[in-house]
Amino acid sequence: MILDYFKEVKVELRKVSWPTREQTKKYTILVIVVSCIIGIYLTGLDYVLSTVVENIVGR
Repeated sequence: MILDYFKEVKVELRKVSWPTREQTKKYTILVIVVSCIIGIYLTGLDYVLSTVVENIVGR
């Protein structure tokens, strides 16, 4: 039963269309850049909202 499962997994993995090395590099860089942009945006938003709340509370 377990051996059948692994045999089927092996057959299915042969059908997978794997990305090329160049595609993998391109998409990895894209994910890093987008993550940095979102991080910078959230940091700025946190700073602005913290400043607004501090001014409202009166610290």
